[in-house]
Amino acid sequence: MKKSPEKAELKIPFRRYWDILGKYLRKRGGSFILLMSLILAGIGLQLVNPQIIRAVIDGALGEKADSGLVALAALYILVALAQQGLGIASAYVGENLAWKATNELRADLAEHCLSLDMAYHNGTTPGELIQRIDGDVAEFSNFFSAGVVRILANVLLILGIVVVLLFENPALGGVFALFATLALLCLNVVKSLAVGPEKRLREANTELSGFLEERLAGTEDIRSSGAVDYVLGGLYSIQRRILVHWKGAGAMHFWVRMIAGVVLTLGIATAFVAGSYLYRGGLMTVGGVFLLVSYILLLSRPIRELSQQVDSLQSVGASVERIRELRSILPGIVDGPGGEAPAGGTARGGPLGLDFESVSFSYLEGEGVLRDLSFALRPGEALGLLGRTGSGKTTVARLVFRLYEPSGGRILLGGRPIAEARLAELRHRVAMVTQDVQLFQASVRDNISFFDPAVSDGRILEAIDALELGDWLAGLPEGLDTRVETGGRSLSAGEAQLLAFTRVFLRDPGLVILDEASSRLDPATERLIERAVDKLLENRSAIVIAHRLGTVERADGILILEGGRAAERGARTALAADKGSRFSALLRTGMEEALA
Repeated sequence: MKKSPEKAELKIPFRRYWDILGKYLRKRGGSFILLMSLILAGIGLQLVNPQIIRAVIDGALGEKADSGLVALAALYILVALAQQGLGIASAYVGENLAWKATNELRADLAEHCLSLDMAYHNGTTPGELIQRIDGDVAEFSNFFSAGVVRILANVLLILGIVVVLLFENPALGGVFALFATLALLCLNVVKSLAVGPEKRLREANTELSGFLEERLAGTEDIRSSGAVDYVLGGLYSIQRRILVHWKGAGAMHFWVRMIAGVVLTLGIATAFVAGSYLYRGGLMTVGGVFLLVSYILLLSRPIRELSQQVDSLQSVGASVERIRELRSILPGIVDGPGGEAPAGGTARGGPLGLDFESVSFSYLEGEGVLRDLSFALRPGEALGLLGRTGSGKTTVARLVFRLYEPSGGRILLGGRPIAEARLAELRHRVAMVTQDVQLFQASVRDNISFFDPAVSDGRILEAIDALELGDWLAGLPEGLDTRVETGGRSLSAGEAQLLAFTRVFLRDPGLVILDEASSRLDPATERLIERAVDKLLENRSAIVIAHRLGTVERADGILILEGGRAAERGARTALAADKGSRFSALLRTGMEEALA
C-alpha cells in the first residue's frame, strides 16, 4: 500500500540531521573529539559515584574504620565536583561548536538564497526567508548545543549502566538491557509523531513573519487608504491557523511524554521488586540493593531526558525539513563555462557592445513581455530606451544582468553570448544605476565600496573627484565616515543617487544602464548628477531608460518599445528631424506626458 504524503513527511531519519551539520562538524574535528572526551569522562564519574556510596553503606554496616569511611566520603565529594566541572566544560564546548557550525550554515543558506533566481524571490517575502535562514537555523543550533550533546551523553550513559549491571549480576543486567532497548525503540518510534504538525506550525509562523514584514513596510499606504481593519483581519486569520497547528503539535508532544512516563514507571517498579527479591534471598547486600536502585534511577534520568529531547527533536525536525527544502531549490541561472573575456569591458579596456538577437521573454507563461526583440548597441554608443510603463524597458536590463533567462533568442555582450560568461564576470562588466538606490546601515565608505576592504579611501576619493562630486562629499557631516541609517534616511534621494554613481565608477564597467536615474531630484542635485552622468559615460557603452526628454539628449540612438517589440529604432538626430517618427511626436507632445 502506497504511503500518503502526510505519512511520508513524518519519517525523519537521523541521517538527515547529520546531512545538514555533518560537513560543518567535520571541519571542527578537534572540538568534536574534545566534546566527546568530556562527555565520556563525565559518564565515567557518574558510574563511579554509586560504587563509592555502596562501599560506604556496606562498610558502615560491616563496622569499617571511620577513617576509611571519611576517605570514601572525601572521594565522593571530589568525584561530584569533578563531574560538575566536566558538565560545565562539555556544555561550553558543545555550545561553542554549535554556534560556529550553525553560523556557517546560516552563511551558506544566505549565499544560497542570493543565488536563487528572481522568479523565486518574487514569490517569497523577505520575512519568509529570514524565518528560514535565522529562525529555523536558530532552532537547529539550540537543539545541537542543548540537545545533541545530551542525547549522546544519555545514550552512552545508558550503555555504561547496562554494562556495569551485567558485571554486577548478569541476569539482572540482561533484564535491564532489554528494558533500555525497548525504551529506546519506543522513543525512536514516536520521535516523528509531531514533525508534521510542527512543520505546519512553523510554516504558519513563517507566513506571519512575511505578512508582518510586508504590511509594516507599507504602513503609510495602509493608513492613508483606511485599510487597517483589513490588515488586522488578515493577521487574525493567520493567528487562528497558528493556534490550530499549535494544538495539533501539543497533542503529539503529550503522547510522547506519556509513553516515556509509562516506560520509566515500569523500569523503576522492576528495580524495586528485583532488589527486594535479591536482598531477601541473600544474593545482594544492602549496599548492592542501593547500587541497583541508584543505577536504575540513573537509567531513568537519561531516558526521561531523551524523551524531552525527542520532544525537541520533533520541533527541530520541522526545521530540518524546511532547511532541506530550501537547499533543494536550485537556481535555473548558473555560471557559464567562462573562458576568454569579451573584448573591452572596462574604461581602460574599452566599451562593450550589446546585441539582442530575436529575444523573447515572459514572467508568466502566456504573457509575453518581450517578443522577438532585436537591436545592436555598438561599443561606445549610448542608446535611449523609451516606452510606456510595462513595455519591457526594465526587463531588458534584467536580462542583460541574467537575473532572468530569455525564453527565446540570445544576448551577446562584447560579441560573446552572456550565457557563456561567469555570472561574477558578467556583473562586473555591466553596472546599473536606478532611481531607487539600495543603501545599507553603515558608513558612506562601506556603502560605496560594498564592504570591500580592498577598496582604499584613495580610490574612493579619486572616483568622487573624477565625477566632480567633491563638494557633495565636503557637505557630508563626517565625510566618508558619515553613518547611513536603515533605508538610507540620513541621505536625501539625490545624495543616494550620487553615492550610486560613485559605486559604478569604482567598478569601471564597460556597459552602464541608467534606469531613469535622475528623476525626482531638486535642480541643484540634478545638475550634479548630470555632470556625473557625463563623466560616467565617457568611453563606455550605455543604455538610458528614460521617461523624460532631458535624459535622452545625450543618447546616440533611440529605441522605442511597444508591447515588447521594437516599434522604432534609429539615430536620435535623424528621428528627431523626421516629422513622421514616433520620437519626433514624443518631442512635440512632451515625452513625460506621452509615456505616462
